[in-house]
Amino acid sequence: TPENSKQFLKILKTDDGRTESMLQRVFAQIYRVDPGAVVTVATSADQEAEIHRQLGEAIRISIEPDKKDTFPAIALASAYLVDVLQIDPEETVAFCPVDPFADDSFFATIRDACAYIPSVQEHLMLLGIVPKTENDISLVASFKEKPDKKNAQRYIKNGALWNAGVFVFKLSYILKRAHELIDFSDYYDLFQKYHTLERISFD
Repeated sequence: TPENSKQFLKILKTDDGRTESMLQRVFAQIYRVDPGAVVTVATSADQEAEIHRQLGEAIRISIEPDKKDTFPAIALASAYLVDVLQIDPEETVAFCPVDPFADDSFFATIRDACAYIPSVQEHLMLLGIVPKTENDISLVASFKEKPDKKNAQRYIKNGALWNAGVFVFKLSYILKRAHELIDFSDYYDLFQKYHTLERISFD
């Protein structure tokens, strides 16, 4: 259900025999690879209470007033970081789903991508999952949403990566793009207009 989504179910075994949810596992992994990480959760209001129950009252949450898919959610959360939490717009951030089942190296790669962005001209990085690759970093030629089996096999044969749904960027870049695509002044204005936005994925 929306209030009790899969990421909240305590079905994963820990090393000491307890059970934890996907949400709790991901947060533990983030802090293992980057103990100084500053984390904010972007979610709908109906999940706020459960997130606080599982992660504690101190966790910061950017509330989406409506479900509008990942681009509006990321734009709103980025504005929240800058306008409400006063994060420097030149800060590099990573947005990732809360339900990947991956080992700690996945989160170490996200950490490393955040460190890499300030040193290059690219404004946006995607994390690709490797069916086949020879390079750590590649330029994105195109994005293909949910290809059928035949095309997926062809893409993999040609060196394609699966999109992990992880995006790394400077806040200033995403806010600039958001202002180009949406008419809003700041977080508070965007929050009020959120229900009017088009449902569209970040991809």
